[in-house]
Amino acid sequence: QVQLVESGGGLVQAGGSLRLSCAASGRTDITYTMGWFRQAPGKEREFVAAIHWSDGSTDEADFVKGRFSVSRDNAKNTVYLQMSSLKPEDTAVYYCAATVRALPVAVHAYVYNFWGQGTQVTVSS
Repeated sequence: QVQLVESGGGLVQAGGSLRLSCAASGRTDITYTMGWFRQAPGKEREFVAAIHWSDGSTDEADFVKGRFSVSRDNAKNTVYLQMSSLKPEDTAVYYCAATVRALPVAVHAYVYNFWGQGTQVTVSS
């Protein structure tokens, strides 16, 4: 079991930046892929970015490439999602998740076993 706690969400104007954090605890000795997903009201949960805990390989959704980046701090058992050039359509609840599967399959929400509670990101125009 691994527990995930997101933080860093909030209200920001369009064009601004936010950094989300996801702190992992519990069975952090297992190698996971850590993913970020988001869900806007009335929409399905969608993949944003992921990073492999061990080798650092990453993947990002096309709609965030060049704006968002994912990174990790192994010593702190924390994964980050740096978001810049935010747009109103980025407004959503952002979730951190963990899976023992690797990329590229780890772009799919169904392979993730552990989820955080989510953090709200609101981008005003």
